[in-house]
Amino acid sequence: MKLAKTIRFDASDLHIFDKTADEGEWAIAGSFMFGHLDQEDLTGKTKQAFANGFVGVPSFGFSTLVSISNAQPDAQALLITQLARMFVEQFSAPSEAVARQAAIEEVEFMAEICAEHEVGSLLAIQRELTEQGIKERFSNIPKADSCAEQKLWTIIEDETDYQMETPK
Repeated sequence: MKLAKTIRFDASDLHIFDKTADEGEWAIAGSFMFGHLDQEDLTGKTKQAFANGFVGVPSFGFSTLVSISNAQPDAQALLITQLARMFVEQFSAPSEAVARQAAIEEVEFMAEICAEHEVGSLLAIQRELTEQGIKERFSNIPKADSCAEQKLWTIIEDETDYQMETPK
């Protein structure tokens, strides 16, 4: 199964979200985090998280981008357990069974989104609040084949020492 992991290219997430996901966490769309909010609640960093944030698990912080990754069954099981625990503790799920089922559905939804994309490609999310509820759109940034073989530096052997040159 393919799922998504949080990724950070720069420090911007640290400044635009109240709580930032740890890099490399499993990620879910997480729109349920905003289900209780009205348009007037969507301001500042909350608005940024709503508009563009994936939810990292177990931090439950936000990440602007995620990377498609293969997930082993034990990682999926841990993700479901962590989500179910959050549904009970933070969202007052009526029972552990209900929380677990909601967590399974959330992970399956993310797997469905990731299934059509290549491992290593990136996803971004855009949300808006409509009269019908929260509308989500996902954008894929394909993995650049040229990056896989790119040289970052070259070592040139000299008779007396070694020198490093950057590629031109």
